[in-house]
Amino acid sequence: MKFEFFLARRYLFAKKSNNAINIISSISLMGVIIMAAAFVCTLSVFNGFHELISSLYSNFDPELRIEVVKGKRFDGNNEAFAKVKAIDDILVWEEVLEEDVLINYNNRQIPAIIKGVDEKFRELTSIDDLIVSGKFLLNDSVVDYAIPGVGLAAQLGVNPGFIRPLEIYIPRRSAKVNLSNPSDAFNEGRLFVSAKFAVEQMKYDDNYLIAPIGFVRNMLEATGMSSAIEIKLKDDANIAKIKKSISQILGDDYLVLNRYEQQKESYRIMQIEKWITYLILSFILLIASFSVIGSLSMLIVDKKEDINTLINLGAGKKLIKRIFMAEGSLISIFGALFGIILGIILVLIQQYFGVITLGDGAGMFIVDSYPVKLIFTDLILITIVVILVGYIATTYPVETIINRYYNNKRIK
Repeated sequence: MKFEFFLARRYLFAKKSNNAINIISSISLMGVIIMAAAFVCTLSVFNGFHELISSLYSNFDPELRIEVVKGKRFDGNNEAFAKVKAIDDILVWEEVLEEDVLINYNNRQIPAIIKGVDEKFRELTSIDDLIVSGKFLLNDSVVDYAIPGVGLAAQLGVNPGFIRPLEIYIPRRSAKVNLSNPSDAFNEGRLFVSAKFAVEQMKYDDNYLIAPIGFVRNMLEATGMSSAIEIKLKDDANIAKIKKSISQILGDDYLVLNRYEQQKESYRIMQIEKWITYLILSFILLIASFSVIGSLSMLIVDKKEDINTLINLGAGKKLIKRIFMAEGSLISIFGALFGIILGIILVLIQQYFGVITLGDGAGMFIVDSYPVKLIFTDLILITIVVILVGYIATTYPVETIINRYYNNKRIK
């Protein structure tokens, strides 16, 4: 152990001549420990919510989605798409067609997004697990069916099994509006409700209506057209590698999106919130580290005889500074270490026992308690910021006081 760290360790743990210094040193260490634990707990909660929302989206979003760069629809029956479809790791290939529509039910008119799918949609997503009422059914030998999100169903006042169908209106292609009979400019269709689904995300629950793709193509007069192709891969498939391969085959006219890219804005907002919180906590830690400044200042005065002895023995200014810089570093290192351990313990308790609930609304939400998740890189970043802030807080008192007194070659 280097000489300066040997002295710093003794100064940190040994009893000082002035009891107030012991108290201030303990407060400094506890402040760093509490802030490091707060870092771990706060970032883990953000990670928990991020994972929770990702799991909700993954129940409805495909692993990969192919969209056209220009325009809204494309024909997927060509040689390039045949090559993509032949990739071994593709388990489910689903053509979908989405469009804005107007739904009329019992004199309630609600704009929505209709999503045309076929029976493979059940294999592509976890739609059966999302059904909250009724059963997944797109058509039978007589009629076509639709599955609205729970929010959309509530706005329309409809439930599975109702005898009255939904009236779907889509503008006709190249149709001109006849003011004497505006309905002529729309294609009209009817769908009975077979079920309701809940993704627990307003984007889907309040806006989406799942319907047979054949029905949507007929309404849009778009035979064989799709707005996207959604893909599910085998469990052991490398998503990034396959995404790159598909992009190379299709070229620049198409986008190949993974789940993150399909919900890019939502994930970006969550990341921004997390790192803004990280910066705020860093500033709070900097303020809390002012106690380290007071602790080191008083320690330097308390150890004036030791410093005078070292000066008389020929110690240089740099050595004296390194001793007290090491003192501040030890406070930061021990504070970061014990704080991270404390934070990990608290996060694990929350993860397995759910001690902190969501309040009186628990039971109304997807989860009853705050979700948490530990990420190793977060722990590394927390350690770095705690030690860095500790270094900044240590530098000022050591540089100022040692420079002031060392010029006189003696501390009085």
